Amino acid sequence: MQHVDSHQASSTILAPLLNKVFRPIWTASQISSLGWLVQTVAISWLMATVSASDLMVALVQAASTLPVFFLSLLAGAVADNFSRRWVMFAGHCLLALASTTLLISVGVGFVRPWLILALSFLAGCGFALNDPAWHASIGDILHKRDIPAAVTLTSVGYNIVRSVGPALGGVILAFFGPFTAFALAALCALTPLGAIWQTKWQVCTSPLPPEKMTTAIHDGLRFTAMSLEIRSAVARATLFGLASVSILALLPLVVRDQLARGPMVYGILLAGFGAGAFFSGLSSSFLRRIMPQNKLVAVASVACATCCLSLALTSSVAVAAFALALGGAGWLITWTGIDVSVQLASPRWVVGRTLSIYYALSAGGMAAGSWVWGTIAQNYSLTWALEAASGALLLVAAAGVLLPVRSREEADQETSDFHPPKLALDLKPRSGPIGVKVEYSISEENIEAFLVCMRARRHVQSRAGARNWTLQRNLQTPSVWTETFRTPTWMDFLRLNHRLTAADKDVAKNLWALHDGELPPQTVLSIERTTDAARTRPVEVSRPLR
Repeated sequence: MQHVDSHQASSTILAPLLNKVFRPIWTASQISSLGWLVQTVAISWLMATVSASDLMVALVQAASTLPVFFLSLLAGAVADNFSRRWVMFAGHCLLALASTTLLISVGVGFVRPWLILALSFLAGCGFALNDPAWHASIGDILHKRDIPAAVTLTSVGYNIVRSVGPALGGVILAFFGPFTAFALAALCALTPLGAIWQTKWQVCTSPLPPEKMTTAIHDGLRFTAMSLEIRSAVARATLFGLASVSILALLPLVVRDQLARGPMVYGILLAGFGAGAFFSGLSSSFLRRIMPQNKLVAVASVACATCCLSLALTSSVAVAAFALALGGAGWLITWTGIDVSVQLASPRWVVGRTLSIYYALSAGGMAAGSWVWGTIAQNYSLTWALEAASGALLLVAAAGVLLPVRSREEADQETSDFHPPKLALDLKPRSGPIGVKVEYSISEENIEAFLVCMRARRHVQSRAGARNWTLQRNLQTPSVWTETFRTPTWMDFLRLNHRLTAADKDVAKNLWALHDGELPPQTVLSIERTTDAARTRPVEVSRPLR
C-alpha cells in the first residue's frame, strides 16, 4: 500500500493529492467528469427537444442509474476477486464507447428518444463497473486515515467540475450545437484510460483463489445484512436518493416550463448546484468537527428539501440558482458522509461488495425517484412534484433517528494473517462440510460476561461465513461450554479465518481471558460424512488444535 507518511498532511483535504498514484487517476476522473457533465446537459436538452413527454425527459436520469442498481453487486464481487485496476479500465471503456456512439449518432442525424436512453444505459453500465472498484481502490492506494479526505476530495473535485461543466455545456450547446458537445465528451472519456494504463499500485492479495461469483455475492450480502452501521447507511442512502433526485430529474422541466428559458440557463443552474457542492466540500472537515455525522446528514436533507420547495415556488433565475446551490451543498454532504461511513465500516476483503450494494440501492432509489417525480409532474403538475419531493426529504431527515449514519475512523479494516492447521487428512479445497467445535471452561461468576462476549463472537463468525452457529452447555459438567459452527467446504473455512480482522480476533482473546484452565480453549475440526454405503469417503479424523 502506498501512502503519505505525514500525519499532518493527512489532516487536510488536499493530502491525498500528494500520492503519485491517486493524483493522476483523480485528475483524469475530473476531466472525464467534465465531458460527462457536458454530455449530460446535451442529452437532457436533446431529449427535451425531440420528445414532448415529461416522463421521457425525467427517464434520462433513470437510464444512467438503473445499471448501477442491477450490475453494481456483480461489479463489487468482481472488484473484490480480481484486479480493481483492470475493472476500472473496463468500466471506462464502456463509458468511452457510449460517448463515441452518441457522437456518431448525432453526426449522422439519427437521434431517437429510445436511442438516447439506450446509450445512457450503456454509460450507466460503465459507471456500475468502475465506481465500486475505484472507491475500493482508495483504501488500497492511501492510508486509512486519508480515506475521509480522499472521498471528500473525489466528491469536491466532481462538484468543481459540476460548477463549470454544465455552464460550459450550455454555452457549447447554444453556440456550437450538440455535435460539438458530444465530441468534447467523447474526447474526455478517453483520458482515464491512459491514466489507469500508466499507473499501478500494490494491493494486499489473498493467498486463496478467487471465489465463485454467486458465493462472493452471497457473502457480500450476508456481511452487509449483519453490519448495523452499513445497513443503516445503505437504507438512508436509498431513501435520500429516491427523494433528492427530483432536483436533477425535474430541473430541465423547471427551466423549460416554469422559467421559460433555454439551455444556457439550464447550464448556469446546474453550475449553481455544483458550486454549492464545491463550497460545502471545502468546509466539510469543519462541519464534521462541530456536528455529529448523523445530524449533519439530517441538516443536509433539510437543505435539499428547501431547494425543492424554492424551485416549486419561484419564477426567478437568481432565486433558483441560490436554491440549487443550497441543494448542491446538501447533496455532497449527504453522499460523502454515507460513502465514508460504508468505507470505514468495511474490511478490505469485502469493501468492493459493500460499496456496490450501497451504490446499487441508492441508484435504484434515484431511478425509482426519477420515474415517480416525472410521473407526478406529467399527471398532475411540476409544482406538485417538487412540493411532494420536499416533504419526502423532510421525512428522510427525520429517519436519522431510526437509521443513524456514523463514521468510525478507528474501525479496523485489515485482515490478519492466518496459518492453516496441520491435518491428518489430505483435504481438497471442496472437501466438506467442515464442523468446528471450541470448548470453554467458564466459572459461574463469569457466565454473564461470557455470554456477552459470545453474542459478539456469533456476530463476528457468522458475518465472516460461519453457518449454523450454536452455543451449548454441558448438562453433566455445567462449567463446560461448546461453541459449534460449520462451513460448506474446507476452502470456506480458510476464507472465514482469513477474513477475521484484528478487532474480530480481540473478541476471541476476551473469551480466552474468561476461560479457566492452563491451556487455551481447544478447537476441534471435523469433516462430515454420509452413512450412505454408495459413497466411498474416508472416515473423518477429528484433530484438536492449540
